[in-house]
Amino acid sequence: MLITQECCFSQIHSFALVFTGRKMSQKQMKEAFVSNLNGTTVLEITQGLCFPAFCILCRGFLIIFSQYLCSFSHTWKTRFFIDFVVLIVPMVATLTIWASFILLELLAVIIFGAGLFYQIYRRRTCYARLPFQKILEKFLNISLESEYIPAISCFRVITSAFTAIAILAVDFPFFPRRFAKTELYGTGAMDFGVGGFVFGTAMVCLEVRRRKCMEGSKLHYFTNSLYSVWPLVFLGIGRLAIIKSIGYQEHLTEYGVHWNFFFTIIVVKLITPLLFIIFPLNKSWIIALSVTVLYQLALDFTSLKRLILYGTDGSGTRIGLLNANREGIISTLGYVAIHMAGVQTGLYVHKNRSHIKDLIKVACFLLLAAISLFISLYVVQVNVEAVSRRMANLAFCIWIVASSLILLSSLLLGDIILSFAKFLIKGALVPCSWKLIQSPVTSKKHSEYLIPEAERMEPRLCLITALNRKQLIFFLLSNITTGLINLMVDTLHSSTLWALFVVNLYMFSNCLIVYVLYLQDKTIQFW
Repeated sequence: MLITQECCFSQIHSFALVFTGRKMSQKQMKEAFVSNLNGTTVLEITQGLCFPAFCILCRGFLIIFSQYLCSFSHTWKTRFFIDFVVLIVPMVATLTIWASFILLELLAVIIFGAGLFYQIYRRRTCYARLPFQKILEKFLNISLESEYIPAISCFRVITSAFTAIAILAVDFPFFPRRFAKTELYGTGAMDFGVGGFVFGTAMVCLEVRRRKCMEGSKLHYFTNSLYSVWPLVFLGIGRLAIIKSIGYQEHLTEYGVHWNFFFTIIVVKLITPLLFIIFPLNKSWIIALSVTVLYQLALDFTSLKRLILYGTDGSGTRIGLLNANREGIISTLGYVAIHMAGVQTGLYVHKNRSHIKDLIKVACFLLLAAISLFISLYVVQVNVEAVSRRMANLAFCIWIVASSLILLSSLLLGDIILSFAKFLIKGALVPCSWKLIQSPVTSKKHSEYLIPEAERMEPRLCLITALNRKQLIFFLLSNITTGLINLMVDTLHSSTLWALFVVNLYMFSNCLIVYVLYLQDKTIQFW
């Protein structure tokens, strides 16, 4: 860690030497600190994405074991503490001080989870005398409540928490530079954050959740879609005004001079309804493939790539609206493709399936699709072009979708394993997990619904659900507190211990605020 920190300070010093005869300002040093980076390997990022899925599974085992086998009473404070320590703290460590030990972390979490599962199985209260194979056969035939998909909620929370941690931690020397956003080509962990956010939002968009909204007048449907983006316009303009007024550090080649991620989402939300008016909703994957392939062809055979990299005059000009924001404006096409792929995934996963066997097939299909896309990614990077977040090219879109499917399939498989653990313990309740409908007991009086009345009356003690329901509030809060901390703390010269304390306190405060708002049912309703 000391070597890493010394290298970071050396990097800062080398950037300072570029400005001959002039001392760099704090703003310039921070901008240089997050620029000209090349990312890490796809494998390392994939391993890092699977880690939170195992943490969520262990969290479910802990809740079952502590509450139903050890008679430990859970208040909202204890449940928040368990969720924060098991979910958020490991993510902070994985992105910072333990970044080089991801395989050991995965192994440790798997062993810990296996130990908890063994204890649950050994102390099971249902089918205590049946062998494992017979229990498994009965489990595969039970039904589940299928109105909402816990794995999608967990996916959205993981991407939100990951993004919130990274946007602050990246300004500290203890954050590995290979995880930061790449300059031109490469796969940085933070590059997945923006793409994963778009993919996760698409899986629960209005068209997926309420397909009836597209019936009737197409003009009415498009008008409603147009109306729904006004909060994002307000947020995008507000962020731009604040950033420019306080002179906050910016990574210019990320989106451009005035553009930000809110504007990208706005354009995506305006373009996709027009596509849905023309093409059937269930053909979203064809639209995604067509958009990204045509976009890549334009990059390769026209002057579009040169425009993105060097501007209209070929010298990197920022004069004019297009030149000033060329990265953000043109890369929106890639995010449109990612959104359409997310819509197709959401439609597939949300199909009415009520049996464990069906869910296993879904998880396996998504896993196979992800593997196929990773093979395609290798072929594209070798023969066409490497991954580029700046351009959101074909390789970038394939990487985002493949990584998203890996994470989603891991979460679905984790849900199935957790459901089996719940199946073994009568009345086991784990927030943000499948609800078992058929009873696992043989007695006739218990052969009705497994969902007890206590579950309906139980307080909503779940950080995952809170962050999922209040995702916009959490995102805004994280951006505001990140800006405040950067203005108050000299992040570039902070020690590892101090930086770790600040980032964990920042996440604790943001999560606690959102959690309390959720428990009190406080909502900021935009539309």
